[in-house]
Amino acid sequence: MTALLPRTGRVRALASLAEALLTPHGMDRYLELIDPMLVRREIRGLVTDVRHQTPDTVTLTVRPSRAWRGFTAGQYVRVTLDIDGVRRTRCYSPSCSQHRADGLLEFTIKADPQGLVSRHLKANAGVGTVLGLSTADGAFTLPEARPDRVVLISGGSGITPVLSMLRTLVDEGHPGEIVFLHYANTAADVLYRDELASLAARHPALRVVHAYTHAKRGATLHGFFSARHLAKAAPWYRDAETYLCGPKPLMDSVRDVYAEAGLSERLHTEEFTPPALTFDTDSAEGRVRFARSGRECENSGVPLLEQAEAAGLRPEHGCRMGICFSCTRVKTAGQVRNARTGEVSGEENEEIQLCISVPVGDVEIDL
Repeated sequence: MTALLPRTGRVRALASLAEALLTPHGMDRYLELIDPMLVRREIRGLVTDVRHQTPDTVTLTVRPSRAWRGFTAGQYVRVTLDIDGVRRTRCYSPSCSQHRADGLLEFTIKADPQGLVSRHLKANAGVGTVLGLSTADGAFTLPEARPDRVVLISGGSGITPVLSMLRTLVDEGHPGEIVFLHYANTAADVLYRDELASLAARHPALRVVHAYTHAKRGATLHGFFSARHLAKAAPWYRDAETYLCGPKPLMDSVRDVYAEAGLSERLHTEEFTPPALTFDTDSAEGRVRFARSGRECENSGVPLLEQAEAAGLRPEHGCRMGICFSCTRVKTAGQVRNARTGEVSGEENEEIQLCISVPVGDVEIDL
């Protein structure tokens, strides 16, 4: 019967047969022993270039495996790697155009002094390093019908998603006006400075504005964001759609200015504000067992991160809102409810985020 199928059908049929024969591990578990980039279902990324634009950052060029299906400018990707035998996951936004001709991805990561993964990547990532990648996610994207006028505002390493938007618009030959307003401490702290100058030279409707908070030399603007800065950088900002990503003080200032001007609906942000979550602590039942430490507690009905801390444990965590994935751990038994979506999951040996996972009855965590 297989011989009667077209060639592509035969290949798929044989692959499915091989997958079934190799159960329970699946074909990918065997292919990765030969070459991690051969996996069929999981997405991997091979680091092909490493550069350091500033002393505290690393820029990785990554070739994704064949399971990669692309991304939209502004989205993020969950990047996974093993550190000392423990799988760690963080979210990073590609900084390249979504139309990049060679299909490669680019991530620029700032090494946080307290950040385990970012420091590890800066110190250890090299050509040939293999990373786990997720499908792209996130709603911080340009609309399909591109706005006639666009203001892009960023600060520090928050440049990556908005730079991806800018590169995408330039590749598309966007006919409208674009202002790229970037904040940094000094000129030495500006990521992609040469690339921004090159983009401005290629695209006559683009204006790049550098604002330095700790220096005047070389800056178009000096000091922190204000309505005056915005009016000087983009006098027509009231008629534009604005996209913002950066540190919280910058984002708060921009939000305030747009709110006072009655333009909040025209401001789009990479959202890092905790969602409003409620927990039914009165109906909580069951026990939580932290298997590795041997500790147990009554289920209080709050997220597992808080219950672990109450039990005297100090699991790694970051945002406490389900964004950064730094608190991901393996649930070995039981059910949990995702506090953001309400979804209940009960698979064994399932990776969950402690900060937004609430036990439903008895639960065991590898912690």
